[in-house]
Amino acid sequence: MRFTDRTEEELQINLTPLIDVVFLLLIFFMVSTTFSKESQLRIQLPEASVDSERTQGDNLLEINIGSDGQYAIRGPTEDKAKQLANTTPQSLRRALKLAAGGRADLITVIRADRRTPHEAVIRAMDTSRRLGYTNVTFATQQDDGKDQSK
Repeated sequence: MRFTDRTEEELQINLTPLIDVVFLLLIFFMVSTTFSKESQLRIQLPEASVDSERTQGDNLLEINIGSDGQYAIRGPTEDKAKQLANTTPQSLRRALKLAAGGRADLITVIRADRRTPHEAVIRAMDTSRRLGYTNVTFATQQDDGKDQSK
């Protein structure tokens, strides 16, 4: 049996089903995606002027907070800050009472690293407030004219 020799047709890819699938995927992703407008806050940290009032060292209770959230407390009669063993509110409370020596008229200065967790600063403020130290201030760095936003 002899088959007739057919001339081969040029093969073509039918793009219609491919376009349909891509179109359906596009519709699916457009319907299932939620669009939200996200904004970035530009925050400029406070700066201290050169002529700002300097407080006396015999009236200061300093709370130093490192970038990892560790505390170091320096009372008005101490030369160096003493680092706390842990960061619990109870430990911070005991250290503040000991450093203050029973005085309630002290100015509490919170010196926090720029990468300090927010929770550590709030814990220091809350503990100071509960102990009755209501005169709380934050240490700032003088502006040297350089761009600090990087």
